Amino acid sequence: MRNSGSNTALPRLPQAGRGFTLLELLVVMVIIGLLAGYVGPKYFSQVGKSEIKVARAQIDAFDKALEQYRLDTRHFPTMEQGLESLIARPASEAKWDGPYLKKAVPLDPWGNPYVFKMPGEHGEYDLLSYGRDGQPGGTGEAADIVNW
Repeated sequence: MRNSGSNTALPRLPQAGRGFTLLELLVVMVIIGLLAGYVGPKYFSQVGKSEIKVARAQIDAFDKALEQYRLDTRHFPTMEQGLESLIARPASEAKWDGPYLKKAVPLDPWGNPYVFKMPGEHGEYDLLSYGRDGQPGGTGEAADIVNW
């Protein structure tokens, strides 16, 4: 076969049927498994640290919004009003000048609602997330994230 106007032959295609041996595939799979075993835990520990940082940042934003609420109304919301009073005017609040948050009150990074206690045990109010496990106490990623 000739190319029009050229004396060069077309490149020769490799022979069909040549593939990888089972041993070669097993070696590659072992290498991939070792890499995943080394990189995976490091990656997922960073995700856990990021969730904790997000929870701390959200609690800090709630603290600031609650302080602004107190400046306007001369008191913090009651437990019944909760954090939702930062978004919508409670019926009994004539001096409310919100909303104090740009968006609706989010869940914590693990999908649980933040806990607001008024009066607080550690300050005028307590604001916390129970962490990954959703239970009081805990250590590491399961530790409570608090405003005190």
